[in-house]
Amino acid sequence: MHQLKILKSHYITHDVKRFVVEKPEGFTYRPAQATHLSVNKPGWKDNKRPFTFTSLNEWPDLEFTIKIYQDRKGVTNELGKLKAGDEIILHDVFDTIEYKGPGIFMAGGTGITPFISIFRALQATGNLRDVALLYSNKTQDDIIFGKELHDMLGNAFMNVFTRQGVIGFREHRIDRKFLIDNIGGFDRRFYVCGPKEFTKDITKHLISLGAKPDAISF
Repeated sequence: MHQLKILKSHYITHDVKRFVVEKPEGFTYRPAQATHLSVNKPGWKDNKRPFTFTSLNEWPDLEFTIKIYQDRKGVTNELGKLKAGDEIILHDVFDTIEYKGPGIFMAGGTGITPFISIFRALQATGNLRDVALLYSNKTQDDIIFGKELHDMLGNAFMNVFTRQGVIGFREHRIDRKFLIDNIGGFDRRFYVCGPKEFTKDITKHLISLGAKPDAISF
């Protein structure tokens, strides 16, 4: 367990906040790993929630990218109140999703966070090849790290909006028809991360279309 000082905190979308936090000496982790965080305030220290590192182990500080739910009055609401100089508590480190080779990534909302560190690591080592991303959000305003993702992936980055309503954008859900229309073949590796139903439905569709269950990481 580590008590860590927040170095920077600011909103990068209307409800997603980026935290830069001091890194403990000798602390290590891998891309897409996560930790349980709590707020270092009375009554909140033992109230833990899981969050993915969006930074890389080589960086001098830790980065977390967290959706703030103010209406739930829970941990993320408390995190939303924090500023530079405040403290969080970092607990255990654990695996979420592991990169096993090139493939198609599908993310819903903040499900993009483990993919961010994977893409950053691949870019840093010159291995960002044969990788594509389908990223589903309600609207354009909900995209997390959109410019960076586009800079890294170019035309291999596709936004999918469920409520956008603006001409020129694909307004759709990543359902079975969408997968058929946009993926040339299903004999490849897939990575899926997002809300429970999102992950469940896409995994089911991929298998029904011929993807091998052991080639799907979620």
